[in-house]
Amino acid sequence: MVFITLSNIFGVLSPQVIRNAIDLVVRNLEAYNAADSTVPEAEMREAIRKGLVYFAVTFLALAVLKGLFMFLMRQTIIIMSRHVEYDQKNELYAHYQRLTPAFYKRNNTGDLMSRVAEDVGRVRQYVGPAVMYFLNLLVLFVLVIGSMLKVNVTLTLYVLLPLPVSSLSIYYVNNLIEKRSERIQRQLSHLTSTAQETFSGIRVIKAYAQEQATEAHFEAACEEYKQRSLDLARVDALFQPLMVLLIGLSTLLTIFVGGWEVMKGQLSAGNVAEFVIYVNMLTWPVASLGWVASIVQRAAVSQRRINEFLQTQPEITGGAIVAPVFEGKISMEGVSFTYPDTGVQALRDVSFTVMPGEKVALIGRTGAGKSTIAELLLRFYDPDSGSICVDDVPIQDYPLEALREQISYVPQDVFLFGDSVRNNIAFGLVGNAEKSPETYAAMAHIHREITDFPKQYDTLVGERGVTLSGGQKQRISIARAFIKEAPVIILDDCLSAVDADTEQQILGQMRQYLKDRTALIITHRISGLMHYDKILVMDNNTIAESGTHEELLLKGGIYAELLETAAKDDR
Repeated sequence: MVFITLSNIFGVLSPQVIRNAIDLVVRNLEAYNAADSTVPEAEMREAIRKGLVYFAVTFLALAVLKGLFMFLMRQTIIIMSRHVEYDQKNELYAHYQRLTPAFYKRNNTGDLMSRVAEDVGRVRQYVGPAVMYFLNLLVLFVLVIGSMLKVNVTLTLYVLLPLPVSSLSIYYVNNLIEKRSERIQRQLSHLTSTAQETFSGIRVIKAYAQEQATEAHFEAACEEYKQRSLDLARVDALFQPLMVLLIGLSTLLTIFVGGWEVMKGQLSAGNVAEFVIYVNMLTWPVASLGWVASIVQRAAVSQRRINEFLQTQPEITGGAIVAPVFEGKISMEGVSFTYPDTGVQALRDVSFTVMPGEKVALIGRTGAGKSTIAELLLRFYDPDSGSICVDDVPIQDYPLEALREQISYVPQDVFLFGDSVRNNIAFGLVGNAEKSPETYAAMAHIHREITDFPKQYDTLVGERGVTLSGGQKQRISIARAFIKEAPVIILDDCLSAVDADTEQQILGQMRQYLKDRTALIITHRISGLMHYDKILVMDNNTIAESGTHEELLLKGGIYAELLETAAKDDR
């Protein structure tokens, strides 16, 4: 407020310098042209020259001071708004990371990104430019109107007549621009999503020879975007001419009414020039009221959208027990779970115990609930009923970060970052530990293939690991889990993309690594299960059978049936 006030004080003084300069010239010319004048021309010229030099220096000094305080004003409020933007983006991003996977299933990625980018940007425009322009208008309005009223009340009233019309007109045009801009943004999002989906699924498009169909679909989306852009351009074309017209109208009124007052002897020519400058000083701030109002509306909507997510509380929170290094005992007792968004029951009264250091295989048909057990152990969700314990302590009592730091997890849907192979493996490191990715890549049976890459471990894997085969992605993700060296490891069908022989080689190399660790390995492959300490067979969303390979064969139940089916398929 101090900088805005000082900047405008020096700004309002400038037209008065112009008035005095014009009046100086007029007075001297009138005195010289008077019939009885005895003033020599040289003396008159010298008086005008000295006066104009003085006023020019004064005007320049006022301009410099106005510019200095305007700089400080913008430096203060615009930079402050950037800090607000920085804080909001970080707050929103940090809050996103605390929310559960269920939240991400309910909200699409584009909407999440829009709130971090576009909505936060609109709030920044409010706390920065909009506040600055509004405060500037208030201060300027008081100073300018006060100065104008001191000179001539009648002319002031005439000058102010077009300004409300100007503000309302521009507010109306701004609203039209805003609506059309939002339509363009929505269409642009659709266009971007269409292009992204096309590029991601280009192999499927080519395999089905659908290039022309997808091109036609994209062209139709482009046509819609073009039409919306043209609609905006037509409205936008009104803005500048409207501004010029209204400014011209105010200036015309000033000159006409001011000239009339000069003829009546109520004003000087300098006063008219002073008023013209005042009009131009007021026109943009008053006209910007419409723009500011539009920003405020947009910011209010954006802040509501931001608050909607910030006020979304995590459905899962951690406990306060200091977690020791896990021994690795895992137990589930009477666990049932139904996915909240779909209503699909995934588990029904599941109970089992895995002792420290045991290697347990979890098998069953698709949809039996195997992956859900892994997600519940990591507390991506909490069960509807029953208890889950690690080392005989309910997992709800552990802090979330402490629980997850001590469990290595390779999900069924492998995800690699668009970074180097080395950094993707090293992502599994906890804290500032320094370990060799090469060692753990060898355990995952991928080291030799990585060394064949052009840049070896510095090779970029592309978005979501698109440059790698499915088996390579899976084994890199296994190396990432191994480098964590957690006491508990969960592998969720992470070898489905490799052949049976490679799987056995990897499992052979894993045995030494897993020797002192508790391992839960979810798999569809029945072959090779004789090496596990225990096999859990899931059916109808519960544990139907459990035991060693030999024990389950003797039972002649579901496991024996699955093994027989697998043997027939191999033949």
